[in-house]
Amino acid sequence: MAQPRVIRQRIWDSLKAVARPDTRFHMSFSEFIPDFEGVEQATDRIAELDAWKAMKLAFVTPDNSMTELRRRLIAEGKAFVMSTYNMQRGFLYMAPGIVPVEAAPFAAWLDGMEHFARRIDLAELTTIGRFDFLATGASAVTSDGIRFGKGHTYFDLEWGMFTDLGLVDEKTPVAAIVHDVQVVDERLSPSETDIQVDYIATPSRLATVERRSRRPRGIKWEDLARDEILETPPLKELAHMRGIV
Repeated sequence: MAQPRVIRQRIWDSLKAVARPDTRFHMSFSEFIPDFEGVEQATDRIAELDAWKAMKLAFVTPDNSMTELRRRLIAEGKAFVMSTYNMQRGFLYMAPGIVPVEAAPFAAWLDGMEHFARRIDLAELTTIGRFDFLATGASAVTSDGIRFGKGHTYFDLEWGMFTDLGLVDEKTPVAAIVHDVQVVDERLSPSETDIQVDYIATPSRLATVERRSRRPRGIKWEDLARDEILETPPLKELAHMRGIV
């Protein structure tokens, strides 16, 4: 079986033909999760899900491939939370109706999110309700729903915090939006913190994943260095809540 680093390099080579360059990192896929040609069609597939239509509050990652999804959330007046890059500035909350219709495309970009959305800490987050839907990009995802590569560790940490606070549970739907070249048939052995997604949306199809096991819960504090906790504001806040630091 191919090693994850070999699979990643194969995907990065394929992505060069379909990825949309980042304004800072260009095509350095080790630095960011790219947007791609056909993301609108992939997002259409998510927007057709009953879970999407019924949601009241979503969580979305700051990946470039989530820009179109964030735009639709804003345009449809749906509330959502987005993590900042590597959680260094915590989370941003985009309330419904605060973005003028014509500004929705700009507001969906990371700079636009910083302009229109507001910072929200974990304590306040617990007062606005549970997440009905989570959406994420991925450097790569296996056909059985395991994400790997850039960004997946932060999403696992976010999930751990949200389960600790009762904001998500086993039934909360999780979707990944990726290009077809980012979906691999290789089977990987997931770690005890890996989050298996329920849906994989690509420009050509929507795959529903049958989960093999229950998702992890909480933060495994013993796996985190003290500096990592103290330098990541949401982790530091939760650690204080739990009397860990």
